[in-house]
Amino acid sequence: MDIKTVGIVGAGQMGNGIAHVFALAGFDVLLNDITQPALDKAVALIDRNLERQASRGKISEADHDAALARIKTTLKLSDLGQTDLVIEAATERETVKQAIFEDLLPHLKPTTILTSNTSSISITRLASRTDRPEKFMGFHFMNPVPVMQLVELIRGIATDEPTYRALLAVVEKLGKTAASAEDFPAFIVNRILMPMINEAVYTLYEGVGSVRSIDESLKLGANHPMGPLELADFIGLDTCLAIMNVLHDGLADTKYRPCPLLTKYVEAGWLGRKTQRGFYDYRGEVPVPTR
Repeated sequence: MDIKTVGIVGAGQMGNGIAHVFALAGFDVLLNDITQPALDKAVALIDRNLERQASRGKISEADHDAALARIKTTLKLSDLGQTDLVIEAATERETVKQAIFEDLLPHLKPTTILTSNTSSISITRLASRTDRPEKFMGFHFMNPVPVMQLVELIRGIATDEPTYRALLAVVEKLGKTAASAEDFPAFIVNRILMPMINEAVYTLYEGVGSVRSIDESLKLGANHPMGPLELADFIGLDTCLAIMNVLHDGLADTKYRPCPLLTKYVEAGWLGRKTQRGFYDYRGEVPVPTR
């Protein structure tokens, strides 16, 4: 199947990045969210990010203008039904994702491929609630999408080969690299990354190290570009907790038990950069550890 039009559900951190890379690669993009301010904010951010790429010589001004012109927005989820590919990039809650797909079903073309940008939820289970489990896949982009090279492709138990091949071709057209993962909790990247972040939170919780010493140790001792607690703030502590819960529930192994301190931060609403406080306080000119 030749994919030319792409519908994206959710104009947040991931959705706007996905829209950016698809439009730049020549796809026509229809971006959906529940409020007009969310859509306006997303388009303005895409414009700024494209402009930044142009100022650095990575793309031309013509590329910038053409990509922006390929992005349309809509408040009506049903409008996405006529696209060739739908990418759901809503919040990491299974009930929300299921509701989106159920609302979309009556409006879809028979050939439309459905995908989810979920970082941890079962693709097989999401697909089973639709009328086309054979045309359903996990399509997991890394954050920030325009910068990160990897896309995880996750087949559900019913996903057919033509669907997989079609998405493999899409990833290639985007200029990114695909990694194929089996449909087990958190797939590849987050199966490895989130327990490391959770262990860093335990290290803080147990007083082994401070926020700063833990992050400096991993940056300088393991050559990581960002410390694990700084990275958790960047991802969102609520997302980290949600993925740890999926791992713990899905694999029933105590090594995936979320650290109580991570839960406490989420309960406090200290979710990281997006709320200005997490393991660091971002309200001043320089981030300051909160513990």
